[in-house]
Amino acid sequence: MIGAGVRRGGVLLKLFGLCVLSGVLVASLMLPAAIGAGAMVNETTSAMSRMSDSLEKARMPLTTEVLDRDGNSIAHFYEDYRVPASSDQIADTMRAAITAIEDKRFWDHNGVDWQGTMRALATNISSGSVEEGASTITQQYVKNYLVHVAADNKVERHDAQATTIARKLREARLAVELERTMSKEEILTSYLNVVPFGNQTFGVGAAAQTYFGIGPDQLNIQQAALLAAIVNAPGALNPNSNPDAARERRNEVINRMAEPNNNFRITEEDAERAKKQPLGVLSPLGRPPSSCVSAGGSATNGFFCSYLRDYLNEAGFSDKELESGGYTIHTTMDPEATQAAKKAAEAQVPKNSEGIANPMAIVEPGKNSHEVRALVANRDFGNDASKGQTAYNIVTNVNGFGAGSVFKIFTAAAAIQQGWTPDQTIPVPVSYTTHEFGHGQRWTVHNAEGVSSGSRSLRDALATSPNTGFVWLLEKVGLDNAVDMAQKLGLRHSLSRKVDADGDPDTDGKVTKAKDIKQSRQGSFTLGVDPVSVLELSNVMATIASDGTWCPPTPVESITDRDGEPVEVDEKPCEQAVAPRTAHGLAQGLSDDHKAGGTSHAAAEAAGWTRPLMAKTGTTQNYRSAVLVGATPQMAGAVMTYTDGPPRKGICVNGSAPPYQCGNTAGNLYGGTIPARTFYPAMKKVHEGLPVEQLPEF
Repeated sequence: MIGAGVRRGGVLLKLFGLCVLSGVLVASLMLPAAIGAGAMVNETTSAMSRMSDSLEKARMPLTTEVLDRDGNSIAHFYEDYRVPASSDQIADTMRAAITAIEDKRFWDHNGVDWQGTMRALATNISSGSVEEGASTITQQYVKNYLVHVAADNKVERHDAQATTIARKLREARLAVELERTMSKEEILTSYLNVVPFGNQTFGVGAAAQTYFGIGPDQLNIQQAALLAAIVNAPGALNPNSNPDAARERRNEVINRMAEPNNNFRITEEDAERAKKQPLGVLSPLGRPPSSCVSAGGSATNGFFCSYLRDYLNEAGFSDKELESGGYTIHTTMDPEATQAAKKAAEAQVPKNSEGIANPMAIVEPGKNSHEVRALVANRDFGNDASKGQTAYNIVTNVNGFGAGSVFKIFTAAAAIQQGWTPDQTIPVPVSYTTHEFGHGQRWTVHNAEGVSSGSRSLRDALATSPNTGFVWLLEKVGLDNAVDMAQKLGLRHSLSRKVDADGDPDTDGKVTKAKDIKQSRQGSFTLGVDPVSVLELSNVMATIASDGTWCPPTPVESITDRDGEPVEVDEKPCEQAVAPRTAHGLAQGLSDDHKAGGTSHAAAEAAGWTRPLMAKTGTTQNYRSAVLVGATPQMAGAVMTYTDGPPRKGICVNGSAPPYQCGNTAGNLYGGTIPARTFYPAMKKVHEGLPVEQLPEF
């Protein structure tokens, strides 16, 4: 009995509130006319006018769409999925459904339906419970705008929908003000563009796509009625999780649509036919995913999408801005190059290979931009590791392993900058001992197995990759100069990372990786022991192919805002990193790797590669990673094969069989095996249809 009394008291309190609210609304709406131009009224009226102006010119959060270079959609960024629709893009069935169930007198009242308010009050009093509301569509538009558009945080959203007389008063006054400045059609269209339809979907354009895969102009009676039904309680009336309740409410809407005095009335016959139809909701829903992990084609496109988002964040576009700005982002991603690289990467290392990754990056050289064409890996981009997926960007982030002898490029570049030529000879002893590096300690270097001793040209040394010759050369050109050259040519992020006293990554570190290498006198720098980014390696080759012009590897071709106006991206400018003479000499010095005697010759020959190419391979100690970088004047690329999961062991290659982890002494992974076998087929496909261009003369 006590519980029943409490419940009855609560209902009576709500009913009393309705009575009070009705009186307050009437009085407040009449207040300006009653007391004239008092200061308080002027201030309130001015505030209301500003808010109504904002409502009239609503700038709703809109979905950002990402396109590849051919205009195909590859991703969407949003917090709330929205597809704005103009009045002529909304079917009359939708107008009929929403007005019939939410505001039957919409076309007749002036923003506040006093007749409906009194009717609701009488109904609730007679039933002894709050069964019927009285907010008009105009009032609902005000509320939804304040909650879902104007509010910037949870507190503001809470205040915008708090059950208080003050909030209802503000809604009513704004509704009346809107009815003076906007047409009924404009108000209804604005409401239908802002109201939530559940499943992270807002507005009728997005709802039609999400639930039925169609435009809002194609909605039939039962579809429009279902959407209008969902508006009442998007969570409880979710047609996927609660189809019976959704169907019941839908049919109630259809019945209301057939009632007399509706502006868009349907016939009783149409209503009966519509009620017999199934809900017809898509499964899965047609709403596009809102992250790179689940984007369309994310297995292949996800690494590019992830890099794009990081790139735009760094350029000043916050996640909130990307998820609400309604931008159209035209990217540089080439779908054909992406597919070719993905196919080649998986052909050499299947996606479910245990503990072995095989990422590849392709960048187009240029003096005005270096456009990223493909970012792929044997791994799919996703969260299910059991399916060979990873959401860590192994193509663009700095990986935990080095590029091996690829770093000899930077020592050679420093030499050419100081006046060396590609045909100048360097000594290549069986072993070489130096006291130049570290802190004067004795350091003896040997060549890799199969690398013969004997003096040779710098060009031949880059193709055959003797360790002893390049340590000797590093002494001559200077470690600091080689490190600086690496940064100039493209290792901007890899060498600018903060590190701790041991040289390990540390965001709070006091020195950069480049400075740490210099301070510790790390002669092994030329042997490529330091972690590096595959994308940056590709961009190094793009810089060389661009006559020494470095540009940031950009994923953006252009951006337009919701109105189709161009948006500038704050990108780092291109710069002449090294003189053209240095770049041309380096290009010639790297021109023999794919030829007979070069470390990648076998893979190039097997792929039928015939174009002029600058290239270099590298392998790290214990065979845990290997790399091939290469470029023509038209396209640059890099592949890194490395162990990406425990146990971190060396990698073995056995003919054409997939590679596998085999231990730190038995490995035989080289840049000329898996990386080269990935690089040449992919780049051959990418170059199809392009003219054969010669490397620049030195």
